Amino acid sequence: MSINGKACIAGIYEHPTRLASDKSLVQLHAEVARGALDDAGLSKNDVDAFYCDGGVPGFGALTLANYLGLKLRHTDTTESGGSAPILHVGHAAQAIAAGKCRVALITSCGRPRAAGVGPAMPLDPETPDDEFDVPYGCHLAQGYGMVARRHMHDHGTTSEQLAWIKVAASHHAQHNPHAMLRKVVTVQDVLDSPMVADPLHRLDCCVISDGGGAIVVVHPDIARQLKRPVIMVRGAAEAVKTLNGGFFDLASSAGAVSGATAFAEAGVKPSDIQYASLYDSFTITVLMQLEDLGFCERGAGGRFVADGGLISGVGRLPFNTDGGGLCSNHPGNRGGVTKVLEAVRQARGEAHPAVQVPNCGLVLAHGTGGSLGQLHESATLILERV
Repeated sequence: MSINGKACIAGIYEHPTRLASDKSLVQLHAEVARGALDDAGLSKNDVDAFYCDGGVPGFGALTLANYLGLKLRHTDTTESGGSAPILHVGHAAQAIAAGKCRVALITSCGRPRAAGVGPAMPLDPETPDDEFDVPYGCHLAQGYGMVARRHMHDHGTTSEQLAWIKVAASHHAQHNPHAMLRKVVTVQDVLDSPMVADPLHRLDCCVISDGGGAIVVVHPDIARQLKRPVIMVRGAAEAVKTLNGGFFDLASSAGAVSGATAFAEAGVKPSDIQYASLYDSFTITVLMQLEDLGFCERGAGGRFVADGGLISGVGRLPFNTDGGGLCSNHPGNRGGVTKVLEAVRQARGEAHPAVQVPNCGLVLAHGTGGSLGQLHESATLILERV
């Protein structure tokens, strides 16, 4: 069932905090929920569906529904890390199109900084692949370093080219008062930062923050009654890539499948997109997504991003104009929600004036949950202001 034109995003909210030592996780969810509903001009009594990821204590959506005082007839707690909030928009649109609900609330929050969570990944005896990865040092950063080195080997991509992605993010973050890193950096700054996982430097890696956000997805009839711009869901898709017993292509991601499907449903091409929110756990993550989504040919990502190719007002494709995970915030593996939020701001014309794309009507949000060097799930969302 196509969801093109069957649902709209009516409300969004991003929590301004980057360190929530004084708040519980459920408090963050409650605060972003209220913010998104206020933005839409709705109340919790209008909500009949609730979506959240697997990072919620207790019974997930049930625990939060009880905490928030929601009366629901539909829930979804699909967990896929960074792609979860993006695919939840697609799931909500499907539910609305099927008549299961009319107002869906999506929340996604994390507290890794408050909890003191670092980059280490302990061995989980209940996860079958951990015993083959963790003891040999294939943790998160190392896995992405391996992907970056493969891309360099295959296509001649350079560290300088990857650095341009961080440079672009920093140019945008300087205008975001909530961004953790607001200083504009140069390519040399990135290359001079300490090596984390060869060839990735510290500035090739995202920040770690607390925070999160919320999204309200509604039936088009409701969206047209609200005093907000109508942002229509045009296409949504998701895809999973597994390790496949070791027969695993490091040079591509599941985004090649989710992107093609979402574009087909929306009836548009990559060249039609005016702004892209791309998951940016590392600079190589962005480069891979640009290729997999069809914004450039396979292997051409380095040339595509070089010399400011992603800087709003300068480059060929403005991306992550809030500073993204590389500079603004990345609440653990819940960073996908901010991709939708900034895409909606751009489509509404509500991004910072210095980075707002003129007459921006067609936007894309894409996220990856898991790890590109290991198993992961991608989700692609295409939105249009109507």
